[in-house]
Amino acid sequence: MKKITYLKGDATNPQSKGNKVITHICNDIGGWGKGFVLAISNRWKMPENEYRKWFKSGGNFKLGEIQMVKVEKNLWICNMIGQHKTITNLIGIPPICYEAVEQCLEKLSVEAIKLNASIHMPRIGCGLAGGKWEEIEPIIERTLLQNNIDVYVYDFK
Repeated sequence: MKKITYLKGDATNPQSKGNKVITHICNDIGGWGKGFVLAISNRWKMPENEYRKWFKSGGNFKLGEIQMVKVEKNLWICNMIGQHKTITNLIGIPPICYEAVEQCLEKLSVEAIKLNASIHMPRIGCGLAGGKWEEIEPIIERTLLQNNIDVYVYDFK
């Protein structure tokens, strides 16, 4: 099975050849404005615009769903709804929803295979969503790596 490639750098500037998908976690209440999404919005307006349209449309805007947004010739952004609301609740449960992240990454695997694309991400779910990398990493292994997809995780310098 493939292994995650860890890199120092900016996940919005993927370091590989061919088709690439940058993926990140969004919340299920339509909020976009803190964390990694700001780096995305600084480079491309479409992912935020499409996310907001998706939220307004209702439709399948819910935990475990993904949205693919093409931003350049060989580059897509995958908005993954893997976070319930935006704050840790009263009993200390953070917004991350590991089950939804797994559902998102399963759907992303299908898209990546179709596109013959590698996946690029920061340590998803471990910032504002309050998740733990030791929970996220096995999910990546079970979904993307199991499907023989190249995965690059970026730690910002």
